[in-house]
Amino acid sequence: MVRELTHFVGGVAVAGTSGRFSDVFDPSTGEVQARVPLATTEEVEAAIANAEEAQLVWGAWNPQRRARVLAKFLTLVERDLDKLARLLSSEHGKTVADAKGDIQRGVEVVEFAVGGPHLLKGEYTTGAGTGIDVYSMRQPLGVVAGITPFNFPAMIPLWKCGPALAAGNAFILKPSERDPSVPLALAELFIEAGMPPGVFNVVIGDKVSVDALLHDDRVKAIGFVGSTPIAQYIYETAAQNGKRAQCFGGAKNHMIVMPDADLDQVADALIGAGYGSAGERCMAISVAVPVGEATANALAAKLTERVKELKIGPALDETSDYGPLVTQAAVDKVSGYIQIGIDEGATLLADGRGHVVEGYENGFYLGPTLFDNVTPDMTIYLEEIFGPVLIIARAKDYEEALRLPSEHMYGNGVSIFTRDGDTARDFTARVNVGMVGVNVPIPVPIAYHTFGGWKKSGFGDLNQHGPDAFRFYTKTKTVTSRWPSGLKEGASFSIPTMD
Repeated sequence: MVRELTHFVGGVAVAGTSGRFSDVFDPSTGEVQARVPLATTEEVEAAIANAEEAQLVWGAWNPQRRARVLAKFLTLVERDLDKLARLLSSEHGKTVADAKGDIQRGVEVVEFAVGGPHLLKGEYTTGAGTGIDVYSMRQPLGVVAGITPFNFPAMIPLWKCGPALAAGNAFILKPSERDPSVPLALAELFIEAGMPPGVFNVVIGDKVSVDALLHDDRVKAIGFVGSTPIAQYIYETAAQNGKRAQCFGGAKNHMIVMPDADLDQVADALIGAGYGSAGERCMAISVAVPVGEATANALAAKLTERVKELKIGPALDETSDYGPLVTQAAVDKVSGYIQIGIDEGATLLADGRGHVVEGYENGFYLGPTLFDNVTPDMTIYLEEIFGPVLIIARAKDYEEALRLPSEHMYGNGVSIFTRDGDTARDFTARVNVGMVGVNVPIPVPIAYHTFGGWKKSGFGDLNQHGPDAFRFYTKTKTVTSRWPSGLKEGASFSIPTMD
């Protein structure tokens, strides 16, 4: 039976009225399991109006009271973790274990946001001048919005809303229409945790909804994660409409493999970081850069053997190493990149096209694909593939290996595997990429540091989670105060000083 999903506005489920729907698939079987309504501009505007009214109440709560609601929310997520993970897996296609990791990384940011009262403190200077005190305060922006992708339907919404809510804002989430059930479930948990209705709303839609959020003056800030062209569009449009924006786009993450690295450790790291979640991660390692021919030959041999051992199967099968891609369109797109790689002269070591899982013949599966001898001018090197495709781009020496990620148009994440501290230290200082790992394959920072890429991977001055999130979702008001105590002075026409 195909489920009918809804929006979530004002603390309750709200049926769509547009007459436009999008199918939600079970990627493991290829069957349609739900239909989701795509909102009209008027529906988005109604949600904004509801959020604007609710924010007046929520923003007036003291920070500790808001933090208690978030803390209660965390206990509810823990209670429902298994149910949420299975729901996420059934719509996205990632394994249940991976889905739990998706939720957990989002939970960690909300845990950090519970400590928001500390980050909302202002600064105070007494006696800045004779009888003059100066102090600042952080205040919420009002109504803010998050536009989040299909590949992390729990983590990224929680990255966006956790700090925003802790700071006293109302939040409108526009999740991906491909797997919206977990965001809707999270909205219900916020209400159960004691959040006032209307503070957290979920409106599902397409470009119509995005443009409605971008052009409405009541929305003060937009957070986005997705492809680079859309990130740039949202960033530019938000700026034109006087909104704050933090927008994160595509990636082409490299792993530099030095000759002194433990190649068994490297191979295991690349298999997990390259093929986990079917490669549908913005922090997936998609380019291995072995330094020197001997290193490259040995690594290619190890990866070729390990690829053969991977088990691809349905998302709810605990023995699956990774599951299906999110849609058949995604399979077709990635398959097209594989053919381009062959046509442009890369060496195909493993071809994942045509992978069939017995009993799930209509699922959206693609086996692990491995290319060697990829050069920087090839399409599969330049563009983000977003699938289970790992490429080897050989470098003759360290300096060439350093240049590859530094000169690539994307600058999200990069890793280096080495036993030499001098090399690692030089690499972390010089590489032109926003997040760096040393013997860590996926360098996603912990919640109290910030997450963000450089170049075409990120637009905006402030990153996700960590202290940057509270700076992004608040505005600073500075007060200069004096109590004259009966002093009488004439008018002054010069700029005030603190002498």
